[in-house]
Amino acid sequence: MTDTLTPIAAALQSVLDEIPEQHARATGFIRRQRKLTAAVFVKALVFGWLAHPTASLDELTRVAALLGVSIRPQSLEERFTPEAAALLRRVLEASILAVITADPVALAVLNRFTEVVLLDSSTVSLPEPLRALFAGCGTSNPQAGNAAVKLTVAWDLKAGRLRGPLLDAGRLNDKKTALAGEVLPAGSLRVADLGYFQLEHLAAFDRGGAYFLSRFLPLTVVYDEQGTKWSLLSQLLSRGGPWVDLAIRLGERARLPCRLLAARVPPEVAQRRQEKLRQEAAAQRRRISPEVLALAHWTVLVTNVPTGLLSLEEALEIGRARWQIELLFKLWKSEGQIDESTSQKPHRVLCELYAKLVAMIVQHWVLLVSGWEHVDRSLVKMAETVRRYAWELAKAVGRRAEIGRILDELRTIFRTCCHVDRRQKHPATCHRLLNLGCEGLT
Repeated sequence: MTDTLTPIAAALQSVLDEIPEQHARATGFIRRQRKLTAAVFVKALVFGWLAHPTASLDELTRVAALLGVSIRPQSLEERFTPEAAALLRRVLEASILAVITADPVALAVLNRFTEVVLLDSSTVSLPEPLRALFAGCGTSNPQAGNAAVKLTVAWDLKAGRLRGPLLDAGRLNDKKTALAGEVLPAGSLRVADLGYFQLEHLAAFDRGGAYFLSRFLPLTVVYDEQGTKWSLLSQLLSRGGPWVDLAIRLGERARLPCRLLAARVPPEVAQRRQEKLRQEAAAQRRRISPEVLALAHWTVLVTNVPTGLLSLEEALEIGRARWQIELLFKLWKSEGQIDESTSQKPHRVLCELYAKLVAMIVQHWVLLVSGWEHVDRSLVKMAETVRRYAWELAKAVGRRAEIGRILDELRTIFRTCCHVDRRQKHPATCHRLLNLGCEGLT
């Protein structure tokens, strides 16, 4: 086990103590000496909302009191200003830049790659006055997403490192986000959904020695090994059996060499997919292509990983693992409530969003250094446990021994608790990956 205490202790002190004080005057949050320092303000919000995402002003002032500052709830309310939001944005940016990783999990199928990066985004609606900062997709109806922020995250399944969440306007296309075209180290594997399917990016990965695994975008032109052009992939798939692993060239112009992997799904699954496609098409008032409906009978992936490095079965399992990043966003929203606020005041909401995102990053750091090595970990159960230590963590910032004590207690808990239950009928992702071969848990 590598020394995990020093990096997280340093990151907590830097992000939550030093960065707020460094930027307090530059952002205008502090104009004259006050008893409520920038660092105490930040820690009261971050750890107050980490402990209880719906914490009232009164509860937040209790955290401040724990940190040595007495302030009335009304006075705290008055501090939710544009300057406070600017300060918290700086703190969030610093937390994103901090690098906290764990020892790679002992899963043979993942350890063949330098990283196994899941990429996705999620959107949070904001009050209409914030549209100038984060424009949504609506036009005139405030409920249609006129103001919204897009959170993009790249998450390494091996060592747990987060890149992001990077914040963009909600209306920005996934393909145009900074992480969409991020260059990964040679030997890395990126797993992303259709929102990030862009042949130029996939070709760049291939040239740089990195790998990709992506769902196939319907209507993309495919050439087989004989040079035959298949505009309709469903016709090519219909010639084979229920499992397909073909060498192809992808794209009319790119002609990107890769593998096409496909598995036929049960009829009831195809029917559910088709119904969902029809509902989405009806909601958007557009026609649906017969080819799209035909491909609903298949799970189709494309990858440049060689057959000797990743089998069809293994690729399908890793493709299913992409769902884990959606569960991470679900954890942040359902448990961390990053998309909820008890206020409608724009800058109070913005402060709450930034502080809660920092809280989720801090929570993730703690999870990495206290229980990441357990392949069958339950992030939901672990996060619930970490929240119980939130106030103690607030006091421990800057005190290395105290942070070590808290992490040791959490490690003791996570050795025997907070694991995913085994299911016979529908195994969890961790157990499916374990079934592909494990090098031994630490």
